Amino acid sequence: MDLGLKGRKAIVCASSKGLGRACAMALAHEGVDLVINARSADTLSRTADEIQAATGVSVTPVAADVTTEEGRAALLEACPSPDILVNNAGGPPPGDFRDWDRDDWIKALDANMLTGIFLIKAVVDGMMERRFGRIVNITSSAVKAPIAVLGLSNGARAGLTGFVAGIARETVRHNVTINGLLPGPFDTDRLRNTIAARAEKDGITMDDAMARMAETNPAGRVGDPDEFGQACAFLCGDKSGFINGQNLLVDGGSFPGTL
Repeated sequence: MDLGLKGRKAIVCASSKGLGRACAMALAHEGVDLVINARSADTLSRTADEIQAATGVSVTPVAADVTTEEGRAALLEACPSPDILVNNAGGPPPGDFRDWDRDDWIKALDANMLTGIFLIKAVVDGMMERRFGRIVNITSSAVKAPIAVLGLSNGARAGLTGFVAGIARETVRHNVTINGLLPGPFDTDRLRNTIAARAEKDGITMDDAMARMAETNPAGRVGDPDEFGQACAFLCGDKSGFINGQNLLVDGGSFPGTL
């Protein structure tokens, strides 16, 4: 399926590995030129080389912390007029809300709410003037089914989701859509690190711990990041302009509800 994106330009945040990388790779296969981002310059450079070799598109790596004003400025300098923006940033640590102080909350809000808002603010008017724009916010399945130990993430990501619910209704008339992609368990380094800690605590092997997690999902497995990347690319497609202000769960059907 040709998504009509050849020659478009995209900023994909936090994209040296995991779900961000999968989104960047899927867009590159559609002919989208990329600016990709991560804090680790070495890992980011390797990813840029791999995507470019696999697809032939232009890939510009920008090593920066996207949760800072300086990091966002560096991204926008590299691509001041993107057609596509994929917002992504690592989630805050789990814990007990009783242990979090104001600084913990501000850090979570900066990373998982305000970073996305400020990048949208920087690019959305240009997208509307050019009559094309696709913004995808990678959040979490916890937006729809909050997880108690992820209170920092629940609050910050829900804030971004609420903001988008309002602004998306104003941008879509200009062929600019804003949607959320809500991942469940995917086979990423982040998930494996979490599972490794759980395996050690339970005194079982990593393989057994992964199998237990897979068994709890209706699909009987965890997700392949490439599946997530393809979902992102579809939302960015030329013919996806009537999908707007939505939050698409990509979780194997684990959300325990109908809406």
